[in-house]
Amino acid sequence: MLAGDKRMSAFLRDLKSAILAKEVADGKRDTGLTDAESIAVLKKEQKSRKESMDVYTKAGATERAEEEKYQLDIIQGYLPEELSEEKTRELVDQIISDMEGDPTMKDMGRIIGQAKQQSDNVDAGLLAKIVKEKIS
Repeated sequence: MLAGDKRMSAFLRDLKSAILAKEVADGKRDTGLTDAESIAVLKKEQKSRKESMDVYTKAGATERAEEEKYQLDIIQGYLPEELSEEKTRELVDQIISDMEGDPTMKDMGRIIGQAKQQSDNVDAGLLAKIVKEKIS
């Protein structure tokens, strides 16, 4: 599959390098990273690609933005599927209903923290947006 796709092979080598760099930084070169740690590295790379894609799009560098999108799609193929907006809203509603009294902006961090504990696969940006909507 990868034999003819040099573009994908090169990018997968970059991802592997990011994971190996994290292993070395954490002193886990012999044992390797846990699945959760590997997913964290991939999420960091995903975030980086999203930010770069936005910058390139705003700057009018469509070719570079398309390359970032291509890489982002590959990364997403290796990550667990994130919660949909509907499921994220349900999760936030449940957390808010379990709270005593009406939540305020001071409770935002606690709500987000509980949501992340209950689901590892929640988009942090979407989560923050929904929480703000609900408590404003």
